[in-house]
Amino acid sequence: MNIVSSGLLLALGIAGCAHTPGTGKSGTPVHVTVLDKQARPIVTAVIRHPQEAERHRVNSVDGSWEEDELYLADGSSLVFAPGMMLALEISAPGYQSRKIEYQVVKRKNIFSVELDRLDLGMDDLGDEIELGFGRDTPIEGAGVGGPSN
Repeated sequence: MNIVSSGLLLALGIAGCAHTPGTGKSGTPVHVTVLDKQARPIVTAVIRHPQEAERHRVNSVDGSWEEDELYLADGSSLVFAPGMMLALEISAPGYQSRKIEYQVVKRKNIFSVELDRLDLGMDDLGDEIELGFGRDTPIEGAGVGGPSN
């Protein structure tokens, strides 16, 4: 009887260690959603840490991004932990880039970042824009013929 109960306890102990909560993820998850002024997701946005070489795309449906650690350009990892200040750069085509700082808390690190539309001031240019590219612009005083290249 003693051997059976010892074996059962050993099996439960091994199974308990294999299913320990918190394994797999190393840091505290941070969830960011990138939105425009009308609260619509910007699905073309990217997020990166200032010391990181890689840009992270947001979800192509809801404009969200979630991570618990980042790998910096020097090869080290930045594990998100409660109390740390996390700096992020958020950008998207057609929008003004934004730098934010967020203090990580124990739970529910869920927030949104709003980007302003980039105004290029091209409304006053009209319908037609002429751009000259090298030989597209006629040379005044040049006759027919001449060098082919």
